[in-house]
Amino acid sequence: MILHTIPFSSNIAPRGLITSRSDSSPTRVNSDASTARSLAPDSFCFSGVCSCGRRRFVEAAVATSLFPICPSTSIASKLPSDNYTAMLEKVHPPRPDWYEELYASVLNTSMQSYEDEIAGYKAELFAELKGKAQQVLEIGIGTGPNLRYYAADSGVRVFGVDPNIKMEKYARAAAVAAGLPLSNFEFVQAVGEAIPLDDASVDAVVGTLVLCSVKDVDKTLEEIKRVLRPGGVYLFVEHVAAKDGTILRFIQSVLDPLQQTLADGCHLTRETGRSISKSGFSDVKLSMTSLSSASIINPQLFGIACK
Repeated sequence: MILHTIPFSSNIAPRGLITSRSDSSPTRVNSDASTARSLAPDSFCFSGVCSCGRRRFVEAAVATSLFPICPSTSIASKLPSDNYTAMLEKVHPPRPDWYEELYASVLNTSMQSYEDEIAGYKAELFAELKGKAQQVLEIGIGTGPNLRYYAADSGVRVFGVDPNIKMEKYARAAAVAAGLPLSNFEFVQAVGEAIPLDDASVDAVVGTLVLCSVKDVDKTLEEIKRVLRPGGVYLFVEHVAAKDGTILRFIQSVLDPLQQTLADGCHLTRETGRSISKSGFSDVKLSMTSLSSASIINPQLFGIACK
């Protein structure tokens, strides 16, 4: 595995749940009817952050008197299709409809300042996908703020995974606004630890502000590698723990238990960069920055890992 630090200025047969053809929109299939064949382009490896986007942190939670402000993500690979629902319920226990709807609505309206500030970094990262990734999986897609960065690519097909089904209408609206045909977009209710797609079925996996709150970071990274085809890439933006010995790290340590309670399991002190670097990707390029809109959810880690 090569680690770099750099500056930044189809046919998919989901695992018993979804299959897609190049001439039609994705359709649901029974587990015994799924067949796997990926029509991705030739192998590539691209060269070349969370004010807890989905977890707006303590001040946002307190200010709005809400509980979590960020969805979790999924837990086991290579399960029979009927086990995905069980894993979803284990990782993301059912909430009342009103809660899930409120959660999705607040996320849809509370992240604009963060998205505005992170936009330059995201634009450079997503530019690496242009013309190279036809089948894209986004874990923790939420309300779809990233769809505008790659939707303009002709023929791109996107599978958006999120445990909160109430996110779907916002994500679909974001796809329309971005110019992504709805026939090329599929929302899948699932979690990152148990992604319902076949092995080596996508060209790229996108995850922004997700690994802070998954139940099992290493398992999620295993799933990301599993669904990526050889040479495919994982594009990420996450918030990570501040440097040891700093005042910010002390504050994060103190507030971490409260953050997990208020923000659906979001951790302030995870060493996510280290986890990605040690997860077995052949090449990892990452960098860090700090955002004024991220408050204590700094620094922001962003980069690309190649399978």
